[in-house]
Amino acid sequence: MPHPILLYDGVCGLCNRLVQFILRHDSNAIFRFASLQSPLAARTLARHSANASDLDTVYVVLNYELPDESLLSRSDAILFALSQLEGPWRPAASLLQLLPKFLRNAAYNSIARHRYRLFGRSETCILPPDEDQNRFLDL
Repeated sequence: MPHPILLYDGVCGLCNRLVQFILRHDSNAIFRFASLQSPLAARTLARHSANASDLDTVYVVLNYELPDESLLSRSDAILFALSQLEGPWRPAASLLQLLPKFLRNAAYNSIARHRYRLFGRSETCILPPDEDQNRFLDL
């Protein structure tokens, strides 16, 4: 499987913390990253008829630019990301997957709606550390 790509709101404090969390726990360097504000995200989301200006969700792109490319969003994207990480995150994702999707997405939507107020917002996308820059596709 090609590297899954996490598309995130580049100016959101919570989203940037999520990216930093994944970088710390993705010991096999599986994930690649691009902000939702990037041309790569706009092209990818357009292929799936998703709204690139909807910054309230995080996406995971599977099989990028292959015939079977697919897009996970909201809680499905988060649970997929957790399931790929080492440590307790994989079993936690398996347990959370047991919850009905409408409940998972309701919780996700509630947090997303208040994320700037709770976690802050920056004027520009935060630059990754030098050792991780090759994992960011929109630099």
